[in-house]
Formats: sequence, C-alpha cells, structure tokens
Amino acid sequence: MSDARERIAHASRLVVKIGSSSLTNAEGGLHGEHLDELVGALVRNVRAGVQLVLVSSGSIAAGTPALGLRKPPRDLATQQAAASVGQGILLAHYTAQFAEHDIRVGQILLTAEDLIRRTHYRNAQRTLGRLLELGVLPIVNENDTVATDEIRFGDNDRLAALVAHVVQADGLVLLTDIDGLYDRPPSQGQARHIETVRSAADLAEVGLGGRGSGIGRGGMVTKVQASLMASEAGIPVVLTRADHVSKALAGEVTGTVFEPSGRRRSPRQMWLAHATTARGSVQIDDGAVRALRQRKASLLAAGVVGASGSFLAGEPVDIVGPDGATVARGLVAYDAAEFDRLVGRTTADLSAEFGTDYEREIVHRDDLVVL
Repeated sequence: MSDARERIAHASRLVVKIGSSSLTNAEGGLHGEHLDELVGALVRNVRAGVQLVLVSSGSIAAGTPALGLRKPPRDLATQQAAASVGQGILLAHYTAQFAEHDIRVGQILLTAEDLIRRTHYRNAQRTLGRLLELGVLPIVNENDTVATDEIRFGDNDRLAALVAHVVQADGLVLLTDIDGLYDRPPSQGQARHIETVRSAADLAEVGLGGRGSGIGRGGMVTKVQASLMASEAGIPVVLTRADHVSKALAGEVTGTVFEPSGRRRSPRQMWLAHATTARGSVQIDDGAVRALRQRKASLLAAGVVGASGSFLAGEPVDIVGPDGATVARGLVAYDAAEFDRLVGRTTADLSAEFGTDYEREIVHRDDLVVL
C-alpha cells in the first residue's frame, strides 16, 4: 500500500466527490443502484468513525427528465431551471437512503463567488466544520441556479479539491466512470494505465482527452487539475471508478493515486491560489521575482514595470515575470488607474510626492501566494 493510499485508509476526515455520469442512467435520470452502492460504502466509513463530506453532481441530470427534456440543456437558463428541480430530487434520494442508517445529511450549495470572497469562504468553513462536529454528513454541490457563466466552477472536481482544503481533509477521493488516469484516451487503444502520480512532471507525456461520457460538465482534464490542486496542497487523492469506492476508501490499489507533493497551504493561500479569478496582471522585473520566490517578500512599486486590466484595490491580480510566466497571485493595494505614477518608483519617493498613503506595498506578502 502506498503512503497516500494508507493515509486515506486511516483518515479521520475525507471528501468524496461523485460525478453526474456515475449517478445517472442511460436516459439521464438518477441510477438508484449506483446511489445505493455509494451510500453503502460511505455508511461503512461513517460507522468506523470517519467524518465524510460528499461533493455530489447530478442536479441538472436529475432535473432534466423531470422537466420533460429529452437531453441535458445547453443554455444557462434551462440548466439553472433543471438544477432547481433536480437538486431537490437528488437531496431527497440521499436523505432517504442515509436516514435508513440513522445518518443525517445537510445540504451546502456553493458558487465560485462564495470562495472568491474571503468572508464567504470563512462562513463556508465554519458551517462545514460545525456540521461535521454535530455528526452530520454534508452534501455539497455547486449552486447552479445562481451561478453565472463568468463566475462558476463549471464542474465539481475543482470544487471538491477546494472543499477538501476548507475542511482540512486527510484525503480526497474523486469518483468517475473511468478507472483512473491513462497516458492517452483509452478509446485510442494501447493506452497505459497510470497507477501513481508524484508531481505534475509525471504528466508531461500524458495526452488527456475531454469528457468521460456525455453526461456532466467535467472531464479527465478537470479531474487531473483538481487532483494536482489538492495534492500540491498536501492532500492525497485517489481517482477511480465509482463502483470501486469501497476499495479506494480501504486503501486498496484502484485507479490512480496522486501522492501529496507539497506543503499544506494555509486556507488563505489556497483561497488566493485556486478560488480567486485574476482581474488583471502586474508585470515585474527579475529582482522582484527573486524577492517573491526566495525571500517571500511583499511586492514593492520599485519592482513593477507595468500593469494591465481594470482592477480595483483589493481585487486579485496575477503577478507576471519578464518571461510572461505567472509568478504569484495577490490582492493588489492600488487601482489599475494609479499604476502610471507607481511603476519603478521607491516607496520613499511616492510618499514624498503623494503623501503617506502611498507608503503601502503594491501587494503585501500576507495577501500573496507564490504559484
């Protein structure tokens, strides 16, 4: 048993994510047998003392046939209508099935905006933590009924990785309709199964296909991105087929395991790195790149060579080096319109000319995460 699988097998708190394709039948409705199998596996772990959070897709898929639609909708308004109807159907199934085992569930609907705004992020963290303390199994989904095209997860894989960090989980299990990661889409033939991923470098020669099935919005690309997001934050991940959930939770060899390759970030760093959308960018010189990476310093105006976008003070921006690569992300302390007077100048010069209000950093190190 690998170290990552062993950590999941002996975890005290886990996040499990299941996708729409694993919950629905050929007609697009909920697959009762698959739901039974999932609930049964989770119940066994809850009874063993494991705190579980379930991130479940399926609201749009469940609502589609209920609205008399023959196939999943493509336009946002109809998707939101289907989600509104389907979320109740999905939760009713979970509530009834877990109730048979005396397990109470609670629903948490999140949007990307909930994790972009720091106060919302902390509220979600407190609510999830309290539910777990009270012995409730939280069921999390994206709030499709109010999410917009501009600000949405678009899949629950990334949401699951973020939730795993929010609740400080010991591991993450991503369930899909494919038995892990291959070096090329299995449909192409001669595809080699990848049992272990230790870092993003292991995926340099891997060709990722798009969707695993026609139902749902995620695909193998989003699952790998989510797995790396979690593993690089110190959380082990198993990616496997939904009908192998018991094996995954027991630490048995199934699917692909992503070994934790990074140090667990603080919730604020995770929020900045993965739950924010950059509103613009700030370009910096080589000296500033070294200061951020090596000294973990704040970004000062002297190291800035330009800015782009129409961001306001307090909004997230990407910090870009001379080679065009993103070095960090942070909350900028000035509006974009102010940068013409800031670029390349020392804090002392700015303070002397414009007053003490300009003594602040462009991005303080407490509001910055190196990527």
